[in-house]
Amino acid sequence: MTDRNRQDVLTDRVYEAVKAMVMDHEIAPGARVSIEGLARQLDVSATPVREALARLEPDGLVVKRPNAGYRATDLLDPEALTDLFEMRLLLEPRAASLAAENASEDDLRLLASVVERMRRHPDTGENYSVYRRFALLDQEFHDALARAAGRPLLADAVSRLHAHLHMFRLNSAPGAAGPTIDEHQRILDAVVRRSPERAAEAMAAHLRSSRVRHRPHTSPPRPSDRRGGTR
Repeated sequence: MTDRNRQDVLTDRVYEAVKAMVMDHEIAPGARVSIEGLARQLDVSATPVREALARLEPDGLVVKRPNAGYRATDLLDPEALTDLFEMRLLLEPRAASLAAENASEDDLRLLASVVERMRRHPDTGENYSVYRRFALLDQEFHDALARAAGRPLLADAVSRLHAHLHMFRLNSAPGAAGPTIDEHQRILDAVVRRSPERAAEAMAAHLRSSRVRHRPHTSPPRPSDRRGGTR
């Protein structure tokens, strides 16, 4: 492995570690993020921490302030979450409908592969480290479906809405994997059958159920939340 590859692997590891800290409130919402503190905590130099924070900013998890470094973003309220799901309900059923009309065989194979991988990794729970893989596969399914619609602007809008979900620090309730996979399968079945109406209906039903399952963290920070990377 080259030095560059090793650096990329290290940055990826630090990125995931800091992301988990933010998602699980080990770094409290609104708290200052200390690059030096994180470097000590993760036993790395400051460089991969800076690179990780730069990647977390477009995720909506940290904000860089001029001459003041980074802080974790504040939580968005339930009303904003409702607005986000309303936008998804406007866009994603239409994307599913178009995918039923336009998806290629490669698109269908990819979607089926994502659903199968979700079946093999049905880990959901309160901590981001537990549900991370499942959440990534969930996003991959929605993004792949939107791309299969054959409308690049629509696919880009759907992807941006998914990125905004990070700002709510959503967790995943135990037992949510089964219903999510079943709902994805119903969407896929409708797309495979080239049924735009059923695909749109299946997507709308999935999003309404997903809104109920998702919930922002509401518990106050633990005393330990103010230690480590928030110094």
